[in-house]
Amino acid sequence: MKKFLEVGKIVATQGIRGEVRVQPWCDSPAFLLDFDTLYRQDGTAMEVQRARVQKNIVIVKFAGIERIEDSQPYIGTVLYIDRDDAQLPEGSYFVQDLLGLEVYDADTGARYGEVVEVSQTGANDVYHVKDGDKLRLVPAIKEVVLDIDFAGGSMRIRPLEGLFDDAH
Repeated sequence: MKKFLEVGKIVATQGIRGEVRVQPWCDSPAFLLDFDTLYRQDGTAMEVQRARVQKNIVIVKFAGIERIEDSQPYIGTVLYIDRDDAQLPEGSYFVQDLLGLEVYDADTGARYGEVVEVSQTGANDVYHVKDGDKLRLVPAIKEVVLDIDFAGGSMRIRPLEGLFDDAH
């Protein structure tokens, strides 16, 4: 599993005092407020002095960035968190950890493909499982997803009746 996980991107400056606007790639923008340090792709730590949510954006003030001119070079920078700094609720996973898992039928052992994308819907997430040209959509509910083995790189599911009848 990756130590550093993508959580957002600096998309603009905010005001004249060095704050930046971060487009979060999380379930909720508020998730980013829990971190004192964010990282750049090269592993450079950026200390968060303060952060707040403004609509769907997170406004962040990093240590050492005091003026708009100091913050402008960071526009377009992808930000990461250290996995060890994150606390996820029981039964929650990082999307990046789900991608690439091989999906098998819990009863027959048949291989359905691998998770290539995760969509977030209002009710539950949906795993996009692809095998060649065939794409199957798997609801991430406990009645369907029975077991996830990150160490083994696999997921066992029991599809609901008729779930894969229209797979294309």
